[in-house]
Amino acid sequence: MNKLFLKIGFLSGAISVAFGAFGAHALKKMIDAEALAIFETANRYQFIHALALVLASMLTEKLQSKKVLLACRFFTFGTLIFSGSLYALAVLGKSYSFLGAITPVGGLMFILGWLMLFFAASEKKEESSQ
Repeated sequence: MNKLFLKIGFLSGAISVAFGAFGAHALKKMIDAEALAIFETANRYQFIHALALVLASMLTEKLQSKKVLLACRFFTFGTLIFSGSLYALAVLGKSYSFLGAITPVGGLMFILGWLMLFFAASEKKEESSQ
């Protein structure tokens, strides 16, 4: 298990819950419905990928593939770019719409992370394959 990514996953999950509570209570009084929907999308993807990061970090020893560590990196940076840009866009407003242009880079990192896990699980090992 990779403790660094495990800790990052736990921390990201905690931040996600805190941001979710903030968005549901305080923030919804401060921004419009469209911005709140953007914030909620950022929060949902952060939480999902916090769990994915925890799972991937726990699989590093089991799958014994560098692709799993690559998936952990993709999930970490994907969260920072995807969720981070959407959080900023929601809170800062439409005058910062250029942030939406980098969001797909984070989404691509999420996709690549899932694909790295797929490829790591698909690698044939000399031991019994199950």
